[in-house]
Amino acid sequence: MTDALISFEPATGEELWRSAVSDVDSEVEAARRAWPEWASKAVTYRSETLRRFVDRVKAESETLADLIARETGKPLWEARTEVESVANKVDISIKAYAERTPNRRIEGAMGLRNAVRHKPHGTLAVLGPYNFPAHLPNGHIVPALLAGNSVVFKPSEKTPAVGAKLVELFHSAGVPEEVLRLVVGGPEQGKALAAHPAIDGLLFTGSATTGVALSRQFAGQPGKMLALEMGGNNPIIVWDTADLHTAAILVVQSAFLSAGQRCSNARRLIVKQGLAEPLLDEVKTLAGRLIVDHPHADPAPYMGPVIDNEAADHLTENFLILMSNGGRVVRHMSRPIADRPFLTPGIIDVTGMAERPDVELFGPLLQVVRVDSFEAAIAEANNTSFGLSASLIGGTPQLYDQFWANARAGVINWNRPTNGASSAAPFGGIGLSGNHRPSAFYAADYCAYPVASSESDAVRASIGVGLREDEGAKLVTKKYL
Repeated sequence: MTDALISFEPATGEELWRSAVSDVDSEVEAARRAWPEWASKAVTYRSETLRRFVDRVKAESETLADLIARETGKPLWEARTEVESVANKVDISIKAYAERTPNRRIEGAMGLRNAVRHKPHGTLAVLGPYNFPAHLPNGHIVPALLAGNSVVFKPSEKTPAVGAKLVELFHSAGVPEEVLRLVVGGPEQGKALAAHPAIDGLLFTGSATTGVALSRQFAGQPGKMLALEMGGNNPIIVWDTADLHTAAILVVQSAFLSAGQRCSNARRLIVKQGLAEPLLDEVKTLAGRLIVDHPHADPAPYMGPVIDNEAADHLTENFLILMSNGGRVVRHMSRPIADRPFLTPGIIDVTGMAERPDVELFGPLLQVVRVDSFEAAIAEANNTSFGLSASLIGGTPQLYDQFWANARAGVINWNRPTNGASSAAPFGGIGLSGNHRPSAFYAADYCAYPVASSESDAVRASIGVGLREDEGAKLVTKKYL
């Protein structure tokens, strides 16, 4: 195909990368042909191949980090932590594969054995997001390859250069080119890949809107695996703490890390009425100190731009909508550079709004809700169709137990931010945040399916009840009487 996909740096607007748009059919066909041979390899072979991938990532860590920083706009220090996560994923996945999908045998009577083993699905499609263009798709690709699947990977059209580099590193480590295929393109190619009859499943990270559409699409295909990792309208509750400065740090980290472009970022600060003013003073002051600049700036910024001008326009428009519908501004969101997608952190008190929108505003925008009781705080935390992460700051162990028992989320923290989850634990949510297929450590669960077997070395069988008398046996008996 002659059409080209072009990637631009959010911080500068300069062209970073371009490539021809892929032919989805040919990429899926190649992966499909390669799958049986890859699946026939021993898991130790696949493990060692992926460990060589770690060596390649470490050897090119600065190149990869620089590319991530330029294509996403995130600070270089944060891009480096993403590269570390990519490298760490392999050992975590090997451990998870052994723990979550082990081979088990149970001895029975007369030499009978009951076995449980796991098989790969076949060819899996992976659709990646732009906010962590290496780490998040890698979190699907590594366990899928380890389990013996072939993979067709389409990165976000906003970060295709990082996706292409990731695939290049896999290939250079010895993953066969036909086993891991790259699809370059936009929404049209993504839809074609998701709907392709030759894929055996889809592993998706992205918006709830797209995830819901995929769920409807796959509803009539129960034989295909669908793992959805979507967004969140995540609450952070601050309650009964004397250390308001530390509480403010945790709020700011939760809301504004990665310029608010993590699915686990806090979108709503729920605070006890009596703590609201002093806490918001601390949060506002700290948010005002955050450096917003290009990825390689010195001093290093806390936040870079959001992904593009369209995203920045969407966020500023929603800030104005909240203002015009009763929201009280705590800290204005602004655009320091008119034609670039840099945003300063915005904070708005929406307690007085009659109806608060239940949407994921994917950027540095924090809404504040004041409440009078802890029960009201939990009710407000659950006042969403999402259910990814939630955090309580302050309180007692008894209050945390109450919060943990009643909060509807897949990640529930105490005195920690809503974001920064460990890859050694499951990561996923409920409601509009996921479809009960958590990723991270539990990704092994959706990359292979269990097969139960009953086995015996010898052929043995009998029917001891419910048979008519054998007429042939009768005749033989009479003949010799």
